[in-house]
Amino acid sequence: MSEGMDSPLPFRGGAGGGAGYETVPLPTAPTPTPPLKGRGYRDDFPGLLNADGTPWHYLDSAATAQKPRAVIEAVARAIGPDYATVHRGVYSRSAEMTLGYEAARRRVAAFIGGREDELVFTRGATEAINLVAYSYPQKGRVLLSELEHHSNVVPWQLAGWQVDVCPLTPDGRIDLDAAERMLTKDHVMVAFAHVSNVLGSLLDVRRAADLAHAVGAKLLVDGCQAVPRLPVDVAALHCDFYAFSGHKLYGPTGIGALWARRELLDAMPPWQGGGAMIERVTFEKTTFAPPPQRFEAGTPAIVEAIGLGVACDYVAGIGLEAIHAHEATLVARLREALRGMNDVTVFGPEESAGIVSFAIDGIHPHDLGTILDEESVAIRAGHHCAQPLMERLGVSATARASFGLYSDEDDVAALLRGIERARRIFG
Repeated sequence: MSEGMDSPLPFRGGAGGGAGYETVPLPTAPTPTPPLKGRGYRDDFPGLLNADGTPWHYLDSAATAQKPRAVIEAVARAIGPDYATVHRGVYSRSAEMTLGYEAARRRVAAFIGGREDELVFTRGATEAINLVAYSYPQKGRVLLSELEHHSNVVPWQLAGWQVDVCPLTPDGRIDLDAAERMLTKDHVMVAFAHVSNVLGSLLDVRRAADLAHAVGAKLLVDGCQAVPRLPVDVAALHCDFYAFSGHKLYGPTGIGALWARRELLDAMPPWQGGGAMIERVTFEKTTFAPPPQRFEAGTPAIVEAIGLGVACDYVAGIGLEAIHAHEATLVARLREALRGMNDVTVFGPEESAGIVSFAIDGIHPHDLGTILDEESVAIRAGHHCAQPLMERLGVSATARASFGLYSDEDDVAALLRGIERARRIFG
């Protein structure tokens, strides 16, 4: 965390004192930071060591990111000495935990340029997209793209939307020129990934929003791969919905968020029913709380939300511009090395954001992943929950290396050594 930033959930008390969380102002903008190289952020992540203390070269951050000590400690404190339920208790610890939980909402909303009354806590991006697919009051045609994660395909199908598919450009970007030709007044929603979880290709969200709005449609953005590595300002992007998961953003699992423009949330009915999302319940009729509580039925993921708030401030304190530049350097280094191997196909655009997918002739990605694991290198191998994209690429699976703010040149070197070993094994 950069100097001068408020702690996201400042802890007060101590030995013999009443522990809790204060109501605090929104975080100030992070101060400029130098490049990540040599700043020691890797030491903040205890998960990057093997049991014997040797480095683990973790290159699967697009699946889930490792957690910094700040998040681990905040979660341990919230589930331990500070733990209580929220919103219901009249005793002091419950009131303090409620302040901490709602402070986390402010932190997460501010992280993407939104307000706290626009941010719904969900279990992750999957639940966030399901919420919109089922609760948006007008169903009809939705335009997706060939590179979408299954979580941005299946919910629309199950909720009864008619799915149209936008093609990709030759280098693996969503073809917005094609989208412009395809969109009609019959389209109610456009739902695109901000960054592809396979190709790392970036969406021009502002243009996508303009195209959607030109025909009266709304734009939902899957931001799972963007929020850990790119500055996001939902107001500047002009999108209508923005969904992301906490565990890819260096936070806990089981927590994520849906940001939406307030007037859209006001018009949407609840998706799930239960406690906490009501105003009054009788056997004849129930009235519902205003957003965002309307969409948060049941006891919330209190500990996880607090952890996500701390993760957002940890990342903001380092600086997303610096993180993106750092990952871009590693991507360029890996792509250049892989291009020098005549039996390797590298997918996606050259300036992919933090993600490199590739295939080696004669070596199944699962076999490669197994060999790399013996070298203490972790990558992802498979269809990456993007089977339509695999079909578009003409492969059944790819190997994927994905970077985080803790990744470094040693990780790239270890991966390349492991690839060379696999090539020798398979001749």
